[in-house]
Amino acid sequence: MSEEDKIEDFGGIDESPKRGPTLSTSTSSFERNDPHDPNLSLLSTKMFEKTSEYLMGELHITEEDYKLLETMNKVTTQKYASYRQIASDVGKQIIELNEKYKSLEPYLAQIDQIEDSVSKLEQAAFKLDAYARRLEAKYKSLEKRQ
Repeated sequence: MSEEDKIEDFGGIDESPKRGPTLSTSTSSFERNDPHDPNLSLLSTKMFEKTSEYLMGELHITEEDYKLLETMNKVTTQKYASYRQIASDVGKQIIELNEKYKSLEPYLAQIDQIEDSVSKLEQAAFKLDAYARRLEAKYKSLEKRQ
């Protein structure tokens, strides 16, 4: 591929009237007094405009990303604040329940003692019932003998 074909493929740049089919590497190619190829100037201007648009778009996207992150952080902060409030309320309720339990401990101990007494009384009643049955059986056997 010739240099002329390369230039045409690059963007349809025609040959420069002064220099032929080559691109200038001068750093001052965009000064007003520099007599460069108008197509090259037009294409470079378009390139800089498009690059500027691209960079502005990237900056805008980044800005939107930061806004989204900021919103997400605010929502998360609010959510954790509500969780903190819930945890605080639960902690207070646990303290209240512990205090109530401590105040009920003597009564619970009495209930345990009463339960033990009832269980012993129940066992004594079963023994007494069994003894009464044996006595009744003995009495009936004695009664039959007479």
